[in-house]
Amino acid sequence: MSVESVFPALEPLLPRVSKPVQYVGGELNATVKDWDAAAVRWALMYPDAYEVGLPNQGVMILYEVLNEQPDVLAERTYAVWPDLEALMREHGVPQFTVDGHRPVGAFDLFGVSFATELGYTNMLNALDLAGIPVHAADRTEAHPIVVAGGHAAFNPEPISAFVDAAVLGDGEEAVLEITDIVRRWKAEGCPGGRDEVLTRLAETGGVYVPRFYDVEYLSDGRIQRVVPNRERVPYRVFKRTTMDLDAWPYPKQPLVPLAESVHERMSVEIFRGCTRGCRFCQAGMITRPVRERSIEGIGAMVQRGLEATGFEEVGLLSLSSADHSEIAEVTKGLADRYEGTNTSLSLPSTRVDAFNIDLANELSRNGRRSGLTFAPEGGSERIRRVINKMVSEEDLIRTVSAAFGAGWRQVKLYFMCGLPTETDDDVLQIAEMAKNVIRAGREVSGRKDVRCTISIGGFVPKPHTPFQWAAQCDPETVDDRLRKLRDAVNSDRSLGRNIGMRYHDGKPSLIEGLLSRGDRRIGLVIERVWREGGRFDGWSEHFSYDRWVNAAAAELEPLGVDLAWFTTREREELEVLPWDHLDSGLDKEWLWADWQDALDEREQDDCRWTPCFDCGVCPAMGTDIEVGPTGRTLLPIAPVGKGSPVRNPALTKP
Repeated sequence: MSVESVFPALEPLLPRVSKPVQYVGGELNATVKDWDAAAVRWALMYPDAYEVGLPNQGVMILYEVLNEQPDVLAERTYAVWPDLEALMREHGVPQFTVDGHRPVGAFDLFGVSFATELGYTNMLNALDLAGIPVHAADRTEAHPIVVAGGHAAFNPEPISAFVDAAVLGDGEEAVLEITDIVRRWKAEGCPGGRDEVLTRLAETGGVYVPRFYDVEYLSDGRIQRVVPNRERVPYRVFKRTTMDLDAWPYPKQPLVPLAESVHERMSVEIFRGCTRGCRFCQAGMITRPVRERSIEGIGAMVQRGLEATGFEEVGLLSLSSADHSEIAEVTKGLADRYEGTNTSLSLPSTRVDAFNIDLANELSRNGRRSGLTFAPEGGSERIRRVINKMVSEEDLIRTVSAAFGAGWRQVKLYFMCGLPTETDDDVLQIAEMAKNVIRAGREVSGRKDVRCTISIGGFVPKPHTPFQWAAQCDPETVDDRLRKLRDAVNSDRSLGRNIGMRYHDGKPSLIEGLLSRGDRRIGLVIERVWREGGRFDGWSEHFSYDRWVNAAAAELEPLGVDLAWFTTREREELEVLPWDHLDSGLDKEWLWADWQDALDEREQDDCRWTPCFDCGVCPAMGTDIEVGPTGRTLLPIAPVGKGSPVRNPALTKP
């Protein structure tokens, strides 16, 4: 395939599409390298629109890690909107990278990072537009090796027919090892063809190649076993864990989008992993153990990133950022460092029991004071015990009262609907909690304009969590409870007018559930949906529930299973789950015991500060929890250049 830029053919099409700037590339800190000087070439995709994909930390990190290698080239590609897709098909323009506008089909490897399973159809569309056979079995040495990664790749079985390989866990070291294997294979003259290079990847134990495993089924539709079909392939594939985050301070040069994106900020991951043990949270389970970045490492990344981008907001990212052992020192040190520069700090949604006003004041000291976000997840104390989210309503009211009293005017609360053992009353208590927030806010602030927004998402059982055995709630029940909740919020207009309510209906959640816990048979459904026009299934305006339901009926019922079998059916303890041969480090017996604790409404403590609960991760992965405190502080930065976005007049001589 030609490696020439497709931009001459693409450019005339751009005036005819929406947001053409998202396809032109040339962002600040983007990299375009000499094609001929590279031994290995990666095309990296986040399978969603540019505005969602460009800020993604995972792709940005791998893009930089790979491009730092002298003989490696990495470029980015994103899903194209349907208006451009139609023109590309009409004019023969293939899927392209935004960096060099090179055809994706010309690269050695095509890496796709899935944050959600609803991106699967976009991957199929990109493969087809690139001229890469949709089915892995049809590819030759002339086609890229398609590698899946990201959280949704911890059960890649539904897309096993379409990907050549999948990587579980952290990607920094994994992509370099994959690159090294491909480099050596190419240097040797590609011996054994595609089959040999995939075997070399598989025998490392850290790369899953679905074609090297056979799945056998029982007569009732359940899996009997999953076994390797060749000698050099291990029975289980392990996840990758990058332990020393300070050794991987990426991204060093964050990309600055040309078009509006979902996150207009520079972000630094301050720690990875979580031991809170929320039973619904796949991210918290699969990213164990906790690994903190040091206060000096955070400070250096913030300084370098701001100087490289010009952003005025820094997001301190993790699954529970206020749990960093030195979060107070980090936020105060950064606020002191950037005093007077209009550089604000932000945290993602914060746990009520890890929040305090001093922390909030440091976050807003140099920038605007935005609303505060908390995630109780469940409306009643009972359901919070079930999901192990032990936040009392008293704690929440005490925290928001302090915030309203200190001048904040709005809070956002995140909840889920459709949780295991949930009743109507558990959901209706969300309304009472929101009203109590408004009452408390009015009382302490003396104002009537305080606001509370409740945002509710449908619960989806995920692999590698204690809820992987749970029956998913059907959409009709979820929607009915949400209607009752809306009525309960509006029952008292004096309070209800200050409460906003945002929610998603239960239908997309059910399809996400089908994809998250499906096996190889679900690939037939995904392909049928895509061939019938399925694109951007994570966007409500493009998602079609009927298309998924009809495809599931057509493809699954002849096999003796159906949509409900994969979603609303509760699994038994000894059932072989589609991902059992993929090792997240979590012991399956421990997950089952935690599932039983959930049904008994028993909470579990955070193992970061209490004795080990034997989840299995640390001994299985050869890792350990890595937290501070270090006892060190951030030093003031040296004066930076004139015109720098982080130039501090107080530190710079006139």
